[in-house]
Amino acid sequence: MDRTRDSRTESGTARAVLEGGPVDLPTELRVLRHAPAGRTLKLPHRGGYEHFELAEEPRTGDGEGPLVFSWTMRTKIAE
Repeated sequence: MDRTRDSRTESGTARAVLEGGPVDLPTELRVLRHAPAGRTLKLPHRGGYEHFELAEEPRTGDGEGPLVFSWTMRTKIAE
């Protein structure tokens, strides 16, 4: 099995791709490993949080391919 292509490797994490959101969100944050605890991701960015929601499961039936998350909103960090 080619573990580089499996979306669920490395101790229960999954490959995730983030779509949308601010254009200055670094590329290295747009493709990441994520412990699939729910349908949302929240990333700190520019003094706030960027929120993403699961949009697509892996595109193939065997679990290959990334989970795709789409940007939903931005919130500020409470002080």
